[in-house]
Amino acid sequence: MRRFWVIGGIGFGVCLCFLALLVVGTYSAAAGIAGGGGRALGLTKGAVPAKYQALVQKWGVLCPTLSPAVLAAQLYSESGWNPTIVSPADARGIAQFIPGTWATHGIDGDGDGDRDIWDPNDAIPSAASYDCTLAKDVKNVPGDPVANMLAAYNAGPGAVLKHQGVPPYRETQGYVKAITTLAKSFEKPVGRVAPSQQAAGAIYFAQKQLGTPYLWGGNGTPDQDGRFDCSGLTKAAYESVGITLPRVANDQYNAGSHPARNELLPGDLVFFSDDLTNSREIRHVGLYVGGGYMINAPYTGAVIRFDKIDTPDYFGATRVTKDGAEALPDRTAAAQTP
Repeated sequence: MRRFWVIGGIGFGVCLCFLALLVVGTYSAAAGIAGGGGRALGLTKGAVPAKYQALVQKWGVLCPTLSPAVLAAQLYSESGWNPTIVSPADARGIAQFIPGTWATHGIDGDGDGDRDIWDPNDAIPSAASYDCTLAKDVKNVPGDPVANMLAAYNAGPGAVLKHQGVPPYRETQGYVKAITTLAKSFEKPVGRVAPSQQAAGAIYFAQKQLGTPYLWGGNGTPDQDGRFDCSGLTKAAYESVGITLPRVANDQYNAGSHPARNELLPGDLVFFSDDLTNSREIRHVGLYVGGGYMINAPYTGAVIRFDKIDTPDYFGATRVTKDGAEALPDRTAAAQTP
């Protein structure tokens, strides 16, 4: 639910004309933007919770094969930044080490004299150290060293050495692709973010819901009279163009790269939070349509409508991609473990 700051008082007829022009212009605007490129220099604002950002930035450069974005993608995929989580396989803490692996590879990251699997100040450095140990183990294997390191993390260095690269295991190949793709949602973009080809279709879907009453937990099903809440609307909009997003807004934030405010294009997801340093605290999402406006389902008692995005709680934006959405972890599945 969004804390409401500014009412976008546009009449419905004017809104629909306004939106029609934006949708027509979506692809032409996108065509004029060059795809992003270059090496990421750091972490994008708020993607890593503030209390862990310095740790991830520091330990993410422990060795040349690792980066802060790759380390962040692994931690997010493993635990969703939850330092108390336990998997069905007894993987523990923010980095999801199993006790046997921790006994060998856990380090005293904060120098306080102990190695605590539950303490992110030890677990995050240990995850980075373990990655770099694996990278060293497979350093002479041909191919992409980052992919080989991640494959060793998933399947063991012996499998990477045996196959002289990422082994032909579906799980391992999927893990490598997921982490390298997910890392893009943590990178501070260098240059402009490539446009989404599905944006106009998502906007078209959301346009058809204008005027529909808000429903907390609404997914637009017939038994709910086609009503949505904020993330239910954005999820359905992108499902209409073949992209499956998570159900909640703070997970939708990691479905792609993050354009700056002055680089927004129609179809980008825009997010709002009371804590502008932590994407896990995001509590509202809308679909940007251009001109500083979004379509959103604001709160109980309101209808799906246009609102301005430039409010004090504006957090940032995501340019959704199919690969980005598919890389997001399934929180119902057991976590991968080191």
